[in-house]
Amino acid sequence: MIGPENLSFEYPRNVRFKCGRCAICCGDTETKVRKILLMKTEAERISNKTMKPICEFAERRTGSEPYVYEMRKNKDGKCVFLRENTCLIYRIRPLICTFYPFELGANRANRHIFSYTDECPCIGHGAELGKDYFEKLFANSKQLTRRVTM
Repeated sequence: MIGPENLSFEYPRNVRFKCGRCAICCGDTETKVRKILLMKTEAERISNKTMKPICEFAERRTGSEPYVYEMRKNKDGKCVFLRENTCLIYRIRPLICTFYPFELGANRANRHIFSYTDECPCIGHGAELGKDYFEKLFANSKQLTRRVTM
């Protein structure tokens, strides 16, 4: 388990969010080409659970480590696992999907910072998110990236 000493991050205050299942995050829009990136462990987990070879749903990529795969899209530019705005792999979806509409970056002091995109129409709806919400996201991120570096 990740101890509190490893949970060093900044997060947006006074932000409300509740997913409205619009699926804008699951594919391209008129103004944005979405890249759904996967770490090797994520691609392997999806492959094991769906019984599909990785090459069927993702393609190899370089230059974005620890992300080494990119999710394939259907002809409409949506994730291959999206059906009628429902994620077929929701319980095992990639970290990048779990985070949306939030993103985790680092500043020059190597301190982790959560930000969010206004492109998501559900920002501003639902309950106000507190530190505990971001602690869970951060812990999941640390746990998953630790598996990549082992």
